[in-house]
Amino acid sequence: MKVTLKIQGTLLDFMRADLDRHHEFAYERVGFMLAAATQTASGLMLLVQDYHPVADDDYEQSQTVGAQIGSDAMRKAIQAAYRPSRALLHVHTHHGRGTPGFSGVDLRSADEFVPSFFNPIPKMPHGLIVLSDDSAAGKLWLGANGQQTAISKFIRVGAPYRRAWASR
Repeated sequence: MKVTLKIQGTLLDFMRADLDRHHEFAYERVGFMLAAATQTASGLMLLVQDYHPVADDDYEQSQTVGAQIGSDAMRKAIQAAYRPSRALLHVHTHHGRGTPGFSGVDLRSADEFVPSFFNPIPKMPHGLIVLSDDSAAGKLWLGANGQQTAISKFIRVGAPYRRAWASR
């Protein structure tokens, strides 16, 4: 299945700036994109409508990962996506240039937490996005059964328009 994600350029810029902010003890920041999902002739279209940053107090100290967030952060993100029902996409950055890759920690932790998004929001896809400074990669779970697919195209809408600023 071909999956395309579209995001307003101003929202993408805001999200990147938020993810670049310094935190007292976390080495990186994370947040959540909230997106509408619609079936198209060529596959699935995700239209990012909002960005939900993780609050400073919702990070937990960890010696094993760059950023660890607690259950309050997950609960707040799920509540934000609950009504109206929207896809919930965990997002963080690895910086650098070109299409980023997911770390082993990214993939293992997403396999644990993304399926839990289907309990309160069962009819929407959910996933994981990693950004570089000029690109992105995404993984989408299509249902609670664990079926997954890559996000194949990312489109920034607005000036400057960039078609497929990333694909993997």
